[in-house]
Amino acid sequence: MEKNLLRALLARRPAIRQEWERLLRLEKPASALAHPDTLARMIDWTLDEALAVLGRQWRRASRTALRRPRGYDNLSRACACGRNPLIEYFIAGERALLEALVLAQAETPEFARGSRATTATEVHLTVRRIARREVGLFCSICQHQGATEAPPAHSERASGSVSSNTSRIRALSSAGR
Repeated sequence: MEKNLLRALLARRPAIRQEWERLLRLEKPASALAHPDTLARMIDWTLDEALAVLGRQWRRASRTALRRPRGYDNLSRACACGRNPLIEYFIAGERALLEALVLAQAETPEFARGSRATTATEVHLTVRRIARREVGLFCSICQHQGATEAPPAHSERASGSVSSNTSRIRALSSAGR
């Protein structure tokens, strides 16, 4: 990312944060962890990280980091149960950052037209890398992993009651013979 655009994004940081939080509030939270008041506490940390990564990319000036890994376009595929509150959080953040980038590009006449798409890709991939990592960490502690399987306590009770019922039926059958 060009240094002048990075500076423009840093100058727009309060507006980015405000838009991010506004976007979070558009959807009804699916759980307490998805509540905008909860997620909004992470915005500053995420902005710090995203802007720092974008700054390092500017210093490196390497475009090899712009290769799009498979599956980065569909963030919801990163969560098997679909209940991860960070998915919507990062989608809202990416949108807020991209909106700020477009406004900064429009106000920066010296910015090369050809690199507009490249810069947008940098922002997109930077947010998606952070998102994949954080969504993966959240999913690693998810209680809904393997939701198609019965929980251990339930299956033990069920198998115990089946075996005790089977024993009773056998005993009654034997007694009646």
